[in-house]
Amino acid sequence: MDATPPPEPRSPSAPGTAGAPAPPPARPGPDGGAVPPLGVGRTATGHAAVDALLERLGDADHLPTEGHPRVYEDVHEGLRDALAALDADPRPGSPNDHRS
Repeated sequence: MDATPPPEPRSPSAPGTAGAPAPPPARPGPDGGAVPPLGVGRTATGHAAVDALLERLGDADHLPTEGHPRVYEDVHEGLRDALAALDADPRPGSPNDHRS
């Protein structure tokens, strides 16, 4: 009989992450609270509305983790609106609005 203990169960991994190292554990910041901002730079797109939304992502740096989703959702909604505006007809009236 083998005295080797059975391997510990592995938690299911997300698709495409098999064999990937586990993320490092959360680390406290210098004051024991939140981790300091990563300082990730953002490259301007040349579209003022999109650039303003991307800058808004920096607001998450100053919020506790539980406040991040609200910023991300706000930015995501704004980016969706900007993309939808690209499909909008710039001419006034509907293309099917034929009045004689």
